[in-house]
Amino acid sequence: MRLFAAVLPPEDVTAALAAEVAALRKLPGADGLRWTGRPGWHFTLAFYGEVDDALVPDLSARLERAAHRTAPFGIALRGGGQFGHGRALWAGAEGDVAALRLLADRAEAAGRRAGVESGEHRRYKPHLTVARSREAYDVRPYLDVLDGFTGPAWTVAELALVRSNLPRSGVPGEQPRYEAVGRWPLGASG
Repeated sequence: MRLFAAVLPPEDVTAALAAEVAALRKLPGADGLRWTGRPGWHFTLAFYGEVDDALVPDLSARLERAAHRTAPFGIALRGGGQFGHGRALWAGAEGDVAALRLLADRAEAAGRRAGVESGEHRRYKPHLTVARSREAYDVRPYLDVLDGFTGPAWTVAELALVRSNLPRSGVPGEQPRYEAVGRWPLGASG
């Protein structure tokens, strides 16, 4: 199954971002981007890709330990950025970003120790993808709008293991479906 570790923002945070994205979608050229759906908004901590079912129990146990070793921390959505010359447009984070990076490092290490093959290690850049493009796209007008955006602050209290179900219908605009297959509280004893 296709898996990743993530932080899932609460409803009030996604509602505030949805209002901001609605404004972005009114900008000229917005129909040239593929906008991600609100149910898919998350901070990916570690992407594992296709994981053999036999590895999932060990990966889950290691993620649970990583969550227990990480105290809850506060963050908020703030501003935005891009990857790949506009191929990905995202909302950023502010607050205890160092704790978010630490949790991402621990989630990546959990995958490695569980025997999950992963790509090259990159310094974690906290982001929540709001739109994509198959080719380079000038997203400067969108970044100008996102620059003034700050969402509600919240306390990250949970690490999730999420399964990504990719579209299979071939219907244009169909979004991946995500389901949490494991959730662990941060800072719990055990």
